[in-house]
Amino acid sequence: MRPRVDEVRIKGLGVIDEAVLELSSGFTVVTGETGAGKTMVVTGLGLLFGGRADPARVRPGAERATVEGTLLVEPAGKVAQQVEDLGGEVEDGRLIIARSVSAEGRSRAWLGGRSVPVGTLTYLADDLVAVHGQMDQQRLLQPGRQRAALDRYAGEELVKPLRAYTQAYKRHKEVGETLQELTTRARERAQEADHLRFGLEEVEKADPRQGEEVELKQEEERLAHADSLKTAAVSAHTALLGDPMAVAQGMQDAVSLLGHARAAIDAVRQFDTGLSGIGDRLAEAGYLVTDVATELAAYAESVDADPARLAAVQERRALVTGLIRKYGQDTAGVLAWAREAAARLTELEGDDDRISELTREHEELTARLTETAAALTAIRTNAAERFGQAVTAELSALAMPHARVLVAVSPSGQFGPEGADEIELRMTAHPGAPALPLTKGASGGELSRVMLAIEVVFAGADPVPTFVFDEVDAGVGGKAAVEIGRRLARLARTAQVIVVTHLPQVAAFADQHLVVEKASDGRVVRSGVTALDREARARELSRMLAGLEDSELGRAHAEELLSIADADKSADRP
Repeated sequence: MRPRVDEVRIKGLGVIDEAVLELSSGFTVVTGETGAGKTMVVTGLGLLFGGRADPARVRPGAERATVEGTLLVEPAGKVAQQVEDLGGEVEDGRLIIARSVSAEGRSRAWLGGRSVPVGTLTYLADDLVAVHGQMDQQRLLQPGRQRAALDRYAGEELVKPLRAYTQAYKRHKEVGETLQELTTRARERAQEADHLRFGLEEVEKADPRQGEEVELKQEEERLAHADSLKTAAVSAHTALLGDPMAVAQGMQDAVSLLGHARAAIDAVRQFDTGLSGIGDRLAEAGYLVTDVATELAAYAESVDADPARLAAVQERRALVTGLIRKYGQDTAGVLAWAREAAARLTELEGDDDRISELTREHEELTARLTETAAALTAIRTNAAERFGQAVTAELSALAMPHARVLVAVSPSGQFGPEGADEIELRMTAHPGAPALPLTKGASGGELSRVMLAIEVVFAGADPVPTFVFDEVDAGVGGKAAVEIGRRLARLARTAQVIVVTHLPQVAAFADQHLVVEKASDGRVVRSGVTALDREARARELSRMLAGLEDSELGRAHAEELLSIADADKSADRP
């Protein structure tokens, strides 16, 4: 099943207060009196698929304009997968897309129940719809769009060489940018290399160890306060264990006092078992204090004032601190910087070899691009000839019998993302006239017919599921209008076609006919969009022909148009 638009709800857009359009899978035509809001249908569809939000389109008095569309898609198809990848949902093959535009110009979009950027709708629209209003015709005038149109027509023949070219172009660009950087920044890179060498020499000469700054700080503190530390240790030792002279003078230390306390308890512990535990603990305390006193004595012996060592530690610490200030938060950071700097220096010192290698690769890629671009040019030139002939043939039947469309393919002289070709659609209005770009060679109405001719030519190759045309019949009538209707019907054999028209000859070829009617107060309400049956279609065509719904002549002519269209579609049906 090909995706198609099933229903569109429009509210607060232009003259439309509220309207619901239920669309068929074939050729749907939308008609109505001038000012009834027909063009707002195209505007609404454009908004639904990412078109520019114009706050001036919001209906006066309304806070915002909203458009909601229901699309039928294959549940396991490409579109459904894209929606799921974007976080939206497709339920039972039905995809809901919505867009709102506030009167202040703020725009919001929803896809499958999820709020998304408006650009997401534009991205999705490439696989769903082609909207051809006056603004959309301007897109065809852009060189990039014209190249894309020709490439689409060239088809499968172009796919493989274009893919090969794109891959080579990407690498060619990367190599060129790297070469540019290497050659233009030679001085900066040399300065960077000198800075790295100096820093590495500093670090290598100092040879710091991880955590060394902490050890040096601790050693400096100990050496700077050696006398105080030794005095404190000796004093503490004396208080705990005493010395012979102090004992001789009757001074008691902690160990002696603990010994007296233990002796006192031991003398009476046999009379009360409760004192046994206390005596044991006093014994343990005595042993512990003796051990501490012994350690203090050893510590006091180990502490010596060493001015030479202190000076060496301070000098070393200043050196390590200087490295840390330059290259890291600590010695670990300095060592990490040294490793990274060595790797970067190796890279910089290898630039000459790298430049030679990249230069060779760049030359090889240039040769490959030149060859592949030439192949693309040949394919496009051939496709351009066929494309121009096919579109010209279609225009001949669309009241432009003397017009000729051609596609100019000319090498630009430089490589681009899609090749080295400049593509331009040109048109000659009559034999002997110069081939002018479409911007100068075609009016607005002629552009619409050119667009229709192009889409009809594309229809057999790779059509999008839904086409929307506005004013495709501008400036034509009679036989040309019939031919336009015939081609729209032919396009509708492979795609959904929605057309806003004021010509009965075009409307007669539709499979579904919707009419937009204003209420007495000038609004278009939900009931104002009506699907017409055969009899109602004849009345509407009569109004479009003669301006009178009940004109017998107009009704007869309308019936004739419908019969001709039915017969033509039956004969054209495979």
